[in-house]
Amino acid sequence: MSIHWGIAGAGKISHDFVTCLRTLPESEHVVLAVAARELSRAQNFSSLHKIKKAFDSYVELAEDKNIDVVYIGTLHPQHFDIAKLMLNHGKHVLCEKPLTMNLKQTTELINLAKEKKLFLMEGIWSRCFPIYETLKKEIESGSIGDVHQVLVSFGFRMPDVQRLNIKSLGGGTVLDLGVYGIQFACLIFNNEIPHTVQAAGCLNEEGVDQSVSTTFLYKGNRTATIITHCLVDLPNEAYIIGTKGMIKVPNFWCPTTLELPSGKINIPLPETEYKFNFINSVGFVYEANEVRNCILAGVTESSKVPHNVSLLVAQLEDEIRRQVGVTYLED
Repeated sequence: MSIHWGIAGAGKISHDFVTCLRTLPESEHVVLAVAARELSRAQNFSSLHKIKKAFDSYVELAEDKNIDVVYIGTLHPQHFDIAKLMLNHGKHVLCEKPLTMNLKQTTELINLAKEKKLFLMEGIWSRCFPIYETLKKEIESGSIGDVHQVLVSFGFRMPDVQRLNIKSLGGGTVLDLGVYGIQFACLIFNNEIPHTVQAAGCLNEEGVDQSVSTTFLYKGNRTATIITHCLVDLPNEAYIIGTKGMIKVPNFWCPTTLELPSGKINIPLPETEYKFNFINSVGFVYEANEVRNCILAGVTESSKVPHNVSLLVAQLEDEIRRQVGVTYLED
């Protein structure tokens, strides 16, 4: 049975998501419509991706009764309102990370989805990569002993990218990049709430963070350290360090390789001739299939990115921003 998708937003990330859907069988995934704030953008997008309908209104997308689920790939500040609109019109929702701008909005959105008995998932696509399952099993096997340290760096030289540097666009590395490091720490430490959060960073003239260093302290002398940056390229790797050894995860946000004490494990991405804007974007197939499986199973949240994870990530993002001194109108 095919799932009928609507796409909210016609930017680069939506391009990659829809391109990935085109690699999957039409008997499983079909994109019926795209909406953007400008009709010309929606029409160009629909023409490129052979989508039948193009709207210049998210309301029109929400009112299309043939759509089962909407992928939201707009700028961060628009996520909350568009997701609410879709849920209130009976649509399941897959929303790019961050799900919303803060914990208050995330809580409201999750409560609405539960009230409507609709599927809602934050697009932390990392959790859907097969390597993450292998990683968890390796840690649970005890091969690296008791884990005491997680190290994550995630940063690119993007000083002129507006969505990262302008406050009204939801700029800042915590919401755009930090979500990946935070969710990784949460994964390794089984969604335990750290007893202490320590964060410091540098802000631009807009008052949004261009770099942040964060430490989570957990009981039992366990620590996670997360660094985000938009002025320099960071190693963009994760390390899980235990009493018996260490695991390295290159490209931890979309990984295909694990470096274990016993050697490397590779799980290659599906092959495709399509062109993408971002690294490993064909890996969206894992996330898309997770959404389809959940909807067909009649469940309202994914076990890979459950609601409690989105709430915890939002809570930690709020605290980091509080310490660094970043606020938004939505707060």
